Amino acid sequence: MRLNNERGKGWKYNMADITFEIVEELGVLSTSAKGWTKELNLVSWNGRPPKYDIREWSPGHEKMGKGLTFSEEEMDALYKLLK
Repeated sequence: MRLNNERGKGWKYNMADITFEIVEELGVLSTSAKGWTKELNLVSWNGRPPKYDIREWSPGHEKMGKGLTFSEEEMDALYKLLK
């Protein structure tokens, strides 16, 4: 289920006991032949402060694949490794 958030940007979701909100969509890394996109987003999980999140999403963000989350410090370290 996809619900618009109160600020008018991003999306809130509720799946069983896990809630998450895509706070900011930062970019699409790739798109599969079936239309799924691998994205980098800022995501708040269970009401916690947002983290950087890389995972695959179905069209319309109705389903998601497994992904990786990174704190600000971890993202800085990853950036330095990739430079």
